Amino acid sequence: MKHGLVALLLVFTLSACDGLETTTSINGNSSGGGSAPRADEVGRVVNVIDGDTIDVDVNGITYRVRYVGVNTPERDEACYRDATNANKALVEGQTVSLVKDTSETDRFDRLLRYVYVGDTFVNRELIVQGYAEVVLYEPDDAFWAEFEGLENESARASRGCHPTGIFNDGSKRR
Repeated sequence: MKHGLVALLLVFTLSACDGLETTTSINGNSSGGGSAPRADEVGRVVNVIDGDTIDVDVNGITYRVRYVGVNTPERDEACYRDATNANKALVEGQTVSLVKDTSETDRFDRLLRYVYVGDTFVNRELIVQGYAEVVLYEPDDAFWAEFEGLENESARASRGCHPTGIFNDGSKRR
């Protein structure tokens, strides 16, 4: 009886400790603790379209993937090439883990995902480096507050595209 109680207490203790590392949960996937959450899909990046869109081969099928929660300059805008190159440096040819927030696809049938290369959270990293702005595409808002704080910090430090003023349109919602 005593050994069973000790084992039970150990299980509860370990379960409680595991929960301490979790900062945010997306569909039951932990994003805290220094590692990527469990992926909804895993594939290899076969093409980088721009700063926030990639083509990913998942089991022989290529999907266009739009990063959730961020926006980068468009082809005809200042800093487009820099943002695209920053994205390439992070993901080109890499195996990526794709994590869904709420929505499956956008109006263009692109998968909407948070993207990870190993433990690197690409959506977040693009904001930190200043190549992406935070944008709320409801209902996908799991990282909204974190991303907004990171963008403010990046803007204050004049990182990446911020000195061009490209992100100063006054809107963070789409």
